[in-house]
Amino acid sequence: MKYKYSTGSMDKADGIYFQNMTWRQVEERLKKDDIIIIPVGSTENHGKGQCFGEDTFIVTRIAETVARETGCTVSQPIWFGSHPWNQMGQPGTIIVPDEVFIPYLMSVIAGYWNAGFRKQILLNGHGQEYVIPLAIQAFGKQYQVPAIVCMVNWPTVAAEELKDKEHGGPWETPFRHADEVEASISLALFPEMNEPEHMEDSEPFGFMPEGHIDKGGDIYQYPIPGHAQIGMGALEVVVYPQGVIGKPSLAKAEKAYNAIDKIIDYLIELHNIILEKFPPGKLPEAKYVSERDEKEIEALLKGPRNGGKSLYSLGLPRF
Repeated sequence: MKYKYSTGSMDKADGIYFQNMTWRQVEERLKKDDIIIIPVGSTENHGKGQCFGEDTFIVTRIAETVARETGCTVSQPIWFGSHPWNQMGQPGTIIVPDEVFIPYLMSVIAGYWNAGFRKQILLNGHGQEYVIPLAIQAFGKQYQVPAIVCMVNWPTVAAEELKDKEHGGPWETPFRHADEVEASISLALFPEMNEPEHMEDSEPFGFMPEGHIDKGGDIYQYPIPGHAQIGMGALEVVVYPQGVIGKPSLAKAEKAYNAIDKIIDYLIELHNIILEKFPPGKLPEAKYVSERDEKEIEALLKGPRNGGKSLYSLGLPRF
């Protein structure tokens, strides 16, 4: 355990969350660090022993830890997300349709850009890595303003630390949903929201032999990503009524330390590289990233408080 993990800052005035800061505090922050991390989570069934907000708390606690180490800002999270077809019907899983989710996320990106946070890291905490890039691309296509916006998918960062022993990793079972891995990460980051004594196991189910359909986080790099198919598995509400795929009963907090530290290490590295390349207030030159008129770009970059225009002078986000 390399870092002292955050114990929660969502309701604290400790300089972590944008929503908990005054405009004066934000202006001072932007002079030093204009990167914001946006945790993109979900609310979904994780069984009897794990909380419904597990995917969200994983990325918020990680983002908070990174912010304490670097001085960047964190957005209050996106609590409700997109879901693949096989998660339909699970009680407690709140599904936002993609045609709603994408412009919603675009609106968050636009709002923070307009507030001065023009370097954004969307930290994905849920199986929606197939849809977040659509929102990023749609924002770029519509607005064509200088910005740095990217998605980090935490399982990708710590892929080797998340694999099972059969594939060279430290775990007894492959990484899936609400399983040994995810439950261990939750016990490490927010133990107070878990009840290990009530965690139930299940047996993974599918129609295809091993090696074709990837598992949680696509960390095994099988030919077909887990969310790039329908019909090769079953509806989770039918075969996993527990809300769990795997064996959370094997979870222990200490098993997850290396994976969590790896994710935090990378986010700190990414943060530092971005600020080294583009110090506060600096962005890629407009001529390289936009075909908009130079004067129009200049007015948008100034913003309405400094004699320019708001991003919304170009219209609301649309998809």
